[in-house]
Amino acid sequence: RRRWRAVGNGPWPEPAAPNAVWTVDHKGWFRTRDGWRCEPLTVMDALSRYLLGLEATGSTADEEAWPVFERLFEENGLPDRIRSDNGPPFASAGVTGLTPLAVRFIKLGIALERIQPGKPQQNGRHERFHLTMLPMADAPKADKAAQARAFEDFRRSYNEERPHEALGMDTPAQHYRPSTRPMPKTAPEPDYPTEAAVRGVRQNGAVKWRGTEIYVSATLAGEPIAIEETEDGEWTMRFHTHPLGFIDEKHMKLVRRSAAPSRPLGAAATAS
Repeated sequence: RRRWRAVGNGPWPEPAAPNAVWTVDHKGWFRTRDGWRCEPLTVMDALSRYLLGLEATGSTADEEAWPVFERLFEENGLPDRIRSDNGPPFASAGVTGLTPLAVRFIKLGIALERIQPGKPQQNGRHERFHLTMLPMADAPKADKAAQARAFEDFRRSYNEERPHEALGMDTPAQHYRPSTRPMPKTAPEPDYPTEAAVRGVRQNGAVKWRGTEIYVSATLAGEPIAIEETEDGEWTMRFHTHPLGFIDEKHMKLVRRSAAPSRPLGAAATAS
């Protein structure tokens, strides 16, 4: 019987094609020569090592990250999965771990993979790339605009000129191709089964269940979530295909479990 896992448990399947997994991270910050704080946002295709984005952002805030991803999705299509660490803007400390950026990904049908805290080797290819670009942080440019130009020059050279040992000394550009999943004009609505109990998340982040409120996430305010019974008689919550957790009926709260439960009745098993 297939069993789905909570986000971040791993291990995950190796990417079989370009855009199966994009890896993302923020490189450690540094200051340009005029004092501007640069928090480089890096986005890479896991299979081809193609550097999709190397952006001179000024923080790890959602509002800076989303325009970058929106442009990358429009240019390259959508990946199947995105792998990140557990820091902002990709994850939060709440029970669901969701951020506004993560919610946008889920609504586009992108599965989330989060490495375990303290295990950067689970995103090892990306970590090794950060070592490659380390000299750029040691030689900052004059200002934000100059740093952005330097990043784009580096990205083009990395993709099109530098041979990669893991690719048989080919360049990443020789192995990457855009996704066949285009960026939609509007995000699709969730397709929940008829037997699921669908609840709208209130502005306080809670849903009404069996006469009481259960807190889910303020990030999901206004969104519909599904509550489904598993074959073991437990109740799960999910948003689109993304598992949110289990209802602890004794304390009437949402919890995460390390053990993978049976799949919800009438719902397709999901793996993240």
